[in-house]
Amino acid sequence: MNKQKEIFEDIPVPKAMAIMAVPMIISQLITLIYNLADTWFIGQTNNPYMVAGCSLVLPVFMLTIVIANLFGTGGGTLISRLLGVRREEEAGRVCAFSLWMALGAACLYSLLCFLFMVPLLRLLGASENTLGYARQYLFFVIVLGGIPSVLSVSMSSVLRSIGYSKNASFGLAMGGILNIALDPLFMFVIMPDGFQVMGAAIATMLSNICAFLYFVLKYRSLAGETVLTADIKAGLPEPGSIRSVFSVGIPAAISVLLFDLCNIIINRLASGHGDIELAAIGIVLKSERLPLNTGVGICLGMVPLLAYNYAAKNYKRMNEVFRFGRLVGLIFALVCVVLYRTFAPWIIRAFIRDPETVYYGTEFLKARCFATPLMFLSFSMVHFMQAIGRGEVSFVLAVVRQIIFNIPIMLLLHALFGVMGIVWTQLVGDTLTVIVSYLIYMRIRKQEGF
Repeated sequence: MNKQKEIFEDIPVPKAMAIMAVPMIISQLITLIYNLADTWFIGQTNNPYMVAGCSLVLPVFMLTIVIANLFGTGGGTLISRLLGVRREEEAGRVCAFSLWMALGAACLYSLLCFLFMVPLLRLLGASENTLGYARQYLFFVIVLGGIPSVLSVSMSSVLRSIGYSKNASFGLAMGGILNIALDPLFMFVIMPDGFQVMGAAIATMLSNICAFLYFVLKYRSLAGETVLTADIKAGLPEPGSIRSVFSVGIPAAISVLLFDLCNIIINRLASGHGDIELAAIGIVLKSERLPLNTGVGICLGMVPLLAYNYAAKNYKRMNEVFRFGRLVGLIFALVCVVLYRTFAPWIIRAFIRDPETVYYGTEFLKARCFATPLMFLSFSMVHFMQAIGRGEVSFVLAVVRQIIFNIPIMLLLHALFGVMGIVWTQLVGDTLTVIVSYLIYMRIRKQEGF
């Protein structure tokens, strides 16, 4: 653990951020690629109904991230803070508690998706043209593959929280690479024509299972050297620790849940204009993940450093980490705005060549990309609050962003401007969110004296 301790305490901030964030960025980008791979390979069929059916399942899949955040983020940030005050035994109990709770929640979610599959997809906007494809994708990715998916992300978060960012990233990246390799095999070789969506879903499920097995083996290899354990014989964490897991984990989960709710409303509103528009928006929402996943990687790299130094009261280093991370993320986001505005038609054509879908997708992407820097600033602030244990503040920021701003603004702009109103919502909503979040941040800095 000495090397990990140096990362938290001694190594210069840019180098420490590189050690922690670069593997996470790579992992996020590979995760993005394998998420895009399904859409890209399905798009090669030139069947917009297949693309739309796959896109409809995205909000359902995002709920697995909600569960993973509840226990991975909640437990992981607490473990970093406990290590900052040298409480290793309690950190081990928190680790075991978080993993078992993640398993139980994932089992329940998969069961509910199986029991209510058709009503759920109808609620999300599935039509007769897209329902069959959406059912195929949801069954393999969520019903059968949801448990390993949740546990992989949760175990990665906890592993990263103790300084093993490279190993945490490798497991997720390995699953992504496997999915890219297995997609064409299952879609175009093993499965018959017309079952490409099912082939993509099976490939994703198998990839997540492999990633989960990697984390199981890694935990076993580090069990004696670190606080990593799934053994509950040592007992439950202290009541205060359990409250801390949920006080940070619930807002982290709700933040993703509200983001998911926003995407559900986007899909519902877009489906009212037609399956072509729905397919185009589905492609755009995945295309814009490049800067967003990079930003998430930066934030995930920051969180353990922020949490550890906050608990150790090394506020100078904590502030340096936060400033450096925001600067790097903002620069990258601005570069992406320029690239998306310039190459939007080619980006959409990379997924599908149907002329009408390409037209709508190009217009949507050119508009949505302006919100990218503001989106990064919004969720970097949420991650900061999670790191310092201010779960109630991260909850407020999530509610303000989606419930107070994004969703009402989306409904209003859609009523006024139709489908383009949906697309411009993010820019307007996140402009207001950034203003509010930085006012709250300055107030907390004044209160805590950092």
